Amino acid sequence: MTKRFGVLLGLGLVLGAGVVIGLGYDDTPFYPGSKWRVHDGTRPQPPVVTPGPAVSVAPPSDAVVLFDGTNTDAWRAGDGKPCTFKVADGAMTVGGGDAWTKQSFGDCQLHVEWSSPNPPNGTDQGRGNSGVFLCGDYEIQVLDCYENKTYADGMAAAIYGQFPPLANVCRKPGEWNSYDILWTAPRFKGEAGNEVETPAYFTVLFNGVVVHNHTAPKGPMRFRALSQYQRHDVKGPIHIQDHGNPVRYRNIWVRELKGYDEG
Repeated sequence: MTKRFGVLLGLGLVLGAGVVIGLGYDDTPFYPGSKWRVHDGTRPQPPVVTPGPAVSVAPPSDAVVLFDGTNTDAWRAGDGKPCTFKVADGAMTVGGGDAWTKQSFGDCQLHVEWSSPNPPNGTDQGRGNSGVFLCGDYEIQVLDCYENKTYADGMAAAIYGQFPPLANVCRKPGEWNSYDILWTAPRFKGEAGNEVETPAYFTVLFNGVVVHNHTAPKGPMRFRALSQYQRHDVKGPIHIQDHGNPVRYRNIWVRELKGYDEG
């Protein structure tokens, strides 16, 4: 999610005079047709589901390997300079700014494995925070949600600010989690303007458990605001966020998805 360390209302802090700032926000807009605000602290928490044993899925033969544990050659910093994530022990650790793939991708299957810091540090949105973005700006949240509450649409595997995961499947800090993300990019009508012909879609498995099933985001990620589609190319970079927490990533690969009979 977006940098927001200076905003108190989302941090569950205790201030002077014993005033407790709870989860989420009560001054954000409602999505049309929804009874929940963006980052609504009263939105129900998804049920906790214990995943099966962790399995690291090797990339298939047609995958583009984005990180194999040895280098960050497939990645760049936001300004085009080399990626600043540090590589050690087969993982890359977030730090020094966000990372973007040098290559752009459209409809795809993305596999990502991540691990939050152990011992854990912080609470709510300040604990093991990062994010995986498709087309540069559509976020599946990364957060340590093992016995750590936050607002529902900001949990691990949430379509950030829009849809909570159907379950909280987070492993303990230091253990490896996996996301398997099926992404369909939005299409826009005509050659100009922001009118959507078909929205984007996410299907997401979190540690092997379906947490989004062909869900259409309302647009790219926004913090404390309603999301709206803005015209962009079908293809865009995959993006990993640096939110100030040393989250580790490994075994990242992507497969382009084509239609039937397209080979």
